[in-house]
Amino acid sequence: MSATASTAAPSVGRPRAFDMDTALQKALEVFWLKGYEGASLPDLCEAMGINKPSLYAAFGNKEQLFLKAIELYENRPCAFYYPALEQPTSYQVVQHMLCGAAKANADPANPPGCVIVQGALACSESGASVKQALIEKRQKGEVALRERLERAQAEGDLPADADPAALARYIGAVLQGMAIQATSGASCDDLRMVAETVLQAWPGKK
Repeated sequence: MSATASTAAPSVGRPRAFDMDTALQKALEVFWLKGYEGASLPDLCEAMGINKPSLYAAFGNKEQLFLKAIELYENRPCAFYYPALEQPTSYQVVQHMLCGAAKANADPANPPGCVIVQGALACSESGASVKQALIEKRQKGEVALRERLERAQAEGDLPADADPAALARYIGAVLQGMAIQATSGASCDDLRMVAETVLQAWPGKK
């Protein structure tokens, strides 16, 4: 056996020719702008700078890519929804959520609106599982807010006659409406006015 053969390192496979985190961020931007069904594979491949075989090898199919992009979206440093639940009062929880939504939905550095709200509002049968996944994420968020408001009520931070479930559903509807308004051109200041209107009528203590 030659010295060259005896010292050759075992093959460990070819390294990826692209950065997966960057590619996933680019995919998120496409889904954010076009929605799940509006984003074609050629759109995604062009934005990500890869071909279809590389996309499938790295991320699976389009549905799996979308769900990975949503996970990235939820864990961005600027994510505001779940961190808001850690605020000390119900008023501050809702204030953090609504003001965070105003800033995030109209941030000029990103597409307008919220991809979890508008990513798959209407889908064909082939996209039903993606639509359901986003419905479940929105429902999970509403449950988490309801439970936080129930705790606030138990602590005397919300009046005894307040309805945590109805309030959580109301805030969810406002957040979703703010996202849709942002896609229609509403500015951060416009959305902050919505937030202030809600906060003025909030039953909890400031």
